[in-house]
Amino acid sequence: MPFRNCIVEYYHKITNGEIVAGKWILLIYEIIVRGLEKGEFVFSAKKANKAIKFVENFCHHCEGREDLLKLELWQKACLSVIFGIVDEDGLRIFREVFIVIGRKNGKTLFASAIIAYMAYLDGEYGAKIYCLAPKLEQANIVYDNFFQMIKKEPELGDISKKRRSDIYIEDFNTVIKPLAFNAKKSDGFNPHLVVNDEVASWRGDPGLKQYEVMKSALGARRQPLILSISTAGYENDGIYDELMKRSTAFLKGNSKERRLLPFLYMIDDVERWNDIEELKKANPNMGVSVFPDFFREEIAIAEGSLSKRAEFLTKYCNIKQNSSVAWLDYQTVENAGAAVTLEDLRNSYAVGGIDLSQTTDLTAATVIIEKGGELYAFTQFFMPENRVESAQAADGVPYDIFIKKGIVTLSGENYVDYNDVYKWFVMLREKYDLFILKIGYDRYSAQYLVNALEEYGFQTDDVFQGENLAPVIREFEGIIKDGNFKIADNNLLKAHFLNVALKHNMETRKFRPVKIEQRARIDGFVSVIDAMTVRQKYYGEIGEMLKNEG
Repeated sequence: MPFRNCIVEYYHKITNGEIVAGKWILLIYEIIVRGLEKGEFVFSAKKANKAIKFVENFCHHCEGREDLLKLELWQKACLSVIFGIVDEDGLRIFREVFIVIGRKNGKTLFASAIIAYMAYLDGEYGAKIYCLAPKLEQANIVYDNFFQMIKKEPELGDISKKRRSDIYIEDFNTVIKPLAFNAKKSDGFNPHLVVNDEVASWRGDPGLKQYEVMKSALGARRQPLILSISTAGYENDGIYDELMKRSTAFLKGNSKERRLLPFLYMIDDVERWNDIEELKKANPNMGVSVFPDFFREEIAIAEGSLSKRAEFLTKYCNIKQNSSVAWLDYQTVENAGAAVTLEDLRNSYAVGGIDLSQTTDLTAATVIIEKGGELYAFTQFFMPENRVESAQAADGVPYDIFIKKGIVTLSGENYVDYNDVYKWFVMLREKYDLFILKIGYDRYSAQYLVNALEEYGFQTDDVFQGENLAPVIREFEGIIKDGNFKIADNNLLKAHFLNVALKHNMETRKFRPVKIEQRARIDGFVSVIDAMTVRQKYYGEIGEMLKNEG
């Protein structure tokens, strides 16, 4: 009998409406299925079904019942992707797995089953498997669940010895151990598998550092795995947010990552948070481990309390109070590229924007010109000469190439000389006859630059950064998605657009732009939005001129 392909089966049931799934789940399976069709991945049905069969034949429930697990199709598809998508050498493609799923959907049990498979049947002699959490008490949840799971199966329990601080499988020289945060002492670990439990509760910097330490430690193994599994939470700017931004960027096609595998079970429409059909998107085990009547009762409570509603959105919809997701998809930004020059648009009215950047090693200035109903953005970047090499290494961006192309101007030695920004705007006026009616800048900009611009005759206005930009960004999103915003031959500006995530505040229904990851740059985007802000603010006064129809 041929092996079953649960990936394709699950995908087809989603696309034909038989199974309700959210946009992020649809996207990951589209990526996998298309990758298989194009030959970008190899699917080993044997490896996939080996993992499924092991779980269903050896892994037991351990709370309320003790029979063997019966996997649902979504779980089989997930295991098939993790263990069945391989390279030409038969090694697993994906090394970072991020599963976001609503409470009561069996995530701890599922994580324990993955531990069991990788401990007993993955073929890694001397494997080191860690259950990681900020405190040992939390790390013990998955660890104890795993032990109870295998203890009920004699074939596994008989060869497993529970010691004071770990579980040892002598036949394979394998150790399973719970770990609390200690980034300084984690460097010597050589993990085959790391299970990060409830990463949404991991606090900011300590969680980020611990994750990176464990991730970097994976390098010595042939096909290691770091599995992060969580319901949404309340911590901001931690590893959960970081993984969410990276994941959504990857799913939108804005990332070159190859080893990241996100399964984001979340609702799509926040306004439908109390709709059972919408809730299925965040709760794929609805009807199995959690039932519609449970949600109806919780909805009734949440409808009468704002705090309970926020909790419901977080725990059962996977929409956290301040959620961060990638903004524009790659194709939208790529389609915005245009082979147009300042010479083509000389003698025009325009608006400008400036972002001086708090780090002082990259500054962006933009001018936006409307012609024929389309907006054209010209952006110039400025970087100090002595910072090019370090910035290139830190950012992973070929600034030397952009300098040669004239997109980046060398300015100052260790800090950008803001006089060069002033000269750029003056050059636009004197060389290309651009009449820049308003220049937007953030209020942290150098006052002497603002004074110099105003003394020349430019009108400036400060732009307060944050959630108040939401109306401008919303308008801009419509313009670029409709194909009416053009980026004038500037791949660095395109990259900055792709580095933007929107951090949503569910209380205010507003959002603010943030970086997709710490080292990403969005300075060019900010300068564009500063220009778009003054354009929107003063359009009643200068809009007719900005159309450049005369």
